[in-house]
Amino acid sequence: MTQAVESVEKRESSEAAGEALAAFIKRYPKLWVITGAGVSTDSGIPDYRDADGQWKRPPPVQHGDFMSSFAVRQRYWARALVGFKAMREAQVSGAHRALAKLEAMGHVELLVTQNVDRLHQRAGSKKVIDLHGRADVVACMACGYQMMRHAMHSEMARMNPAFAALDARHAPDGDADLEADFSTFNVLDCPRCKGILKPQVVYYGDVVPPARRLAAQSALQQADAVLAVGTSLMVYSGYRFCRDAHAMGLPVASLSLGVTRADGFLTHQWRAPLTPVLEYAVGRLKKG
Repeated sequence: MTQAVESVEKRESSEAAGEALAAFIKRYPKLWVITGAGVSTDSGIPDYRDADGQWKRPPPVQHGDFMSSFAVRQRYWARALVGFKAMREAQVSGAHRALAKLEAMGHVELLVTQNVDRLHQRAGSKKVIDLHGRADVVACMACGYQMMRHAMHSEMARMNPAFAALDARHAPDGDADLEADFSTFNVLDCPRCKGILKPQVVYYGDVVPPARRLAAQSALQQADAVLAVGTSLMVYSGYRFCRDAHAMGLPVASLSLGVTRADGFLTHQWRAPLTPVLEYAVGRLKKG
């Protein structure tokens, strides 16, 4: 297949990109969609990377460090006590709603999201795989006990009133740019066995559960094309599917504001604001 990439060095107009995206969907009506942090920035949840794919702030916590260091867990939960309100209070964006409409119109074979905010489901998308898990539930790493994260935060706020009163700039995935002496922070352990409680999120250094990966790969076999939305694809767990699609000969398109790890084999690329482009494409498809 000819790799004739539709791309520009500067941002395209929303109308031009929306028109091109609608034409892409008409040609390839069964999409395998993968989304990233850019889909949720309009919801008030910060992203990790800039337009060049570089870290805006220090990388997130590593799985091994979280599990092995009590001090790391103190820092993580103290910052989360301040920062998670951004994710808890986030509202669905126009991009979330437009993707849900595309599914309702029959154009989405599967939506795989690298986000952990569950906003796609709240917008109405049903065919969703949370590749990296969900941040609103915590589980004991020893006995499997689960509880809702808001309940855990309420208890830790009671245990740490001084920290609960702090404020700081919100960071990605419920973190906050808070620096303090965390040595006095009281971490809530599993109420059943006193084990380590951890959000049901795939941290760096951890692996995506095989069942999720296999389900995503199975749906990819049934799709006409891949559409990446709001993701730099710098994380291998998401990039691998676009790489596999390319190897299968499927068109791979990207809608984002910056570079992606997959730029070298994209067949279509639109660097433009997500919500207006998606909304325009949906409207164009409805008109036929």
